[in-house]
Amino acid sequence: MITILPYNGRWPQEFNQIQAALAAALGPLALRIDHIGSTSVPGLGAKDVIDVQVTVAALSEDVRQALLAAGFQQFREAVSDHVPPGEDPAPEKWQKFLFIQPEGQRRANIHVRVAGQPNQRYPLLFRDYLRAHPRSAQVVEIIKRQLAKHHGDDVAAYYDIKDPVYDLIWDAAQTWATCTGWTA
Repeated sequence: MITILPYNGRWPQEFNQIQAALAAALGPLALRIDHIGSTSVPGLGAKDVIDVQVTVAALSEDVRQALLAAGFQQFREAVSDHVPPGEDPAPEKWQKFLFIQPEGQRRANIHVRVAGQPNQRYPLLFRDYLRAHPRSAQVVEIIKRQLAKHHGDDVAAYYDIKDPVYDLIWDAAQTWATCTGWTA
């Protein structure tokens, strides 16, 4: 069941704990570790799941094994991201590893993506755009609450609607990035 909660001021600290565990597990394999998703935007209501992006040079077996050894659990069926309309659909641009937290720890989604690929840039730009545009973040929350209200028990339907809505924000965020000189 998808439930959208009010923003929780503890989410950044919870991310810091997850980040420390990932940094210890991955060492130099992690080029950067970022808090992404709705829980990374102050004031934005979200599902109570911390989304994290680990940026790596390659989706290598070393990365996968380091995370497994640290107790993170891999979702092998989630191997790529949604491709926004108009983007290059080449599979290598949208590949990822998806892990969740070790057993008994804070609920988290760990997205491992390759540096410089559009799917690595997307969540960072999305986050920064919503941080800079709190009214847009409010609208995102309204949309998510309505989706959860009407499709909270149907995850596929929730994302079938949410992804195209987020694609609208992706277009606006890219224009904003160009105008402001934003870089990841």
